[in-house]
Amino acid sequence: MGSTKVESYFVFMSYDPEYERLRTLGTKRGAQELDLYLSTKHDELLASTLEPGTYKKTSSLVIVDGFAVEITQDQANVLRSAKGVRVVEKNEELF
Repeated sequence: MGSTKVESYFVFMSYDPEYERLRTLGTKRGAQELDLYLSTKHDELLASTLEPGTYKKTSSLVIVDGFAVEITQDQANVLRSAKGVRVVEKNEELF
């Protein structure tokens, strides 16, 4: 039986030359293009990998090619094997 507990995970993507190109532009327009590119890329990965309505992307990370998403452990395992994904890690709170 699969895990149903939803938790926050970080997903980091593999090397992407387009991300690197946009990141080095250093202009306001370049930053906007990078934001749009990453958000779309991350949304498309989730839509093509997980069932609609079963996850919630909470943010795309610009400083690294990654995003935060609320998913189950089983969904995290699915994302780990998705093309273009480098690392999937549960967000652990430190006290």
